[in-house]
Amino acid sequence: MSAEIDVFISNYTLVDPEIYELWVEGQTARDAVATLNDRGLGRETGASLELIASDVLDHYRTYALLEKLLINPNKLQEQLAFQIEPQTRQILIEKYYDFDDAVIRELLGKKLSSKHRKDLDEVAEKTGVPLKSCRRQFDNVKRIFKITEETPGPLAQNIQNLFYLPEDLARKYACIVFIGYMRFETTKRKLQYLAFSSWKKCAQVIMDQWTYRMGSEYYETEIDKEFLLELRELKVLGDKEKEHKHLVCAALKSQMLQKKFNEVEQNFRNYSRAILTLSSTLHRSRDMRNLFVDLSQFIDLWRQSQLNYQDLEQFLPAFTQSALEIDVLREPGVKTIWEKYMKVVSECLLTMYKHI
Repeated sequence: MSAEIDVFISNYTLVDPEIYELWVEGQTARDAVATLNDRGLGRETGASLELIASDVLDHYRTYALLEKLLINPNKLQEQLAFQIEPQTRQILIEKYYDFDDAVIRELLGKKLSSKHRKDLDEVAEKTGVPLKSCRRQFDNVKRIFKITEETPGPLAQNIQNLFYLPEDLARKYACIVFIGYMRFETTKRKLQYLAFSSWKKCAQVIMDQWTYRMGSEYYETEIDKEFLLELRELKVLGDKEKEHKHLVCAALKSQMLQKKFNEVEQNFRNYSRAILTLSSTLHRSRDMRNLFVDLSQFIDLWRQSQLNYQDLEQFLPAFTQSALEIDVLREPGVKTIWEKYMKVVSECLLTMYKHI
């Protein structure tokens, strides 16, 4: 009699989350072994150092092969060479595309060229992040930037769909791409204190308020040029400075300490002109690139008056809302322009001042 035997051969790929994270962090196999040993892996499992080293090397070889697929997550989803559970596959992608805020901050404002990639040893030294990890993060940003910069639609959603990233991480990359595409000045000395989290917050509000959206057309890497030209209409508010000042001071008098209120009252013209002058220049590409440099000049004025963050929190809403009571801004079109403009200016100023 013959017997039927079912044979199943599997090449199921084992992923150790701890070792994979060390690999993603850019640690060498030797460093990874030392790290795992320091964490007590040998004591917990009874494994010798040689056995731990063998296991790490085996995992590192696997991850090196997987990296060719991780640079194109779509291929990782479709490939048949590695049998990987969907949940594990997602972890591989998320960890590989995760980044250190300090490294990304160093990359902001710089061209993603081969020359700058060669200079990443300086970034590694400054941030304390291994060079291999810095290169991975640089390459990931460059890859996402290249693929998504001219793709219509919501930027974060495009990144999420193309690279299978979680929403929060996709939003971070969207801000990085936007800042790079707009070529905002980020490297000036007076802007060095701003961490990536601050840049992300500012970029997000600009994308929400100022980028091009018309019906089904939606480009989050393109500022609405018509809106920028319309901003010049806000100069009419400068002709109503006395009326505007009266309304703002009336709103703030009961909120601020007398000394702080006096500072605002005495320096109102400087604050108002700084904000309105900026609105009339942003249609020029060079001035848009220097947006944060110009905003920092307003902050310098505010600091010179010895006014704090809480004072700015009170001033900006009063400045914005009081202007809407003046006849020149009551027309629906101009009102909308003013609100969109001040939404961005207020959010950016508060973010920049809070972390100064």
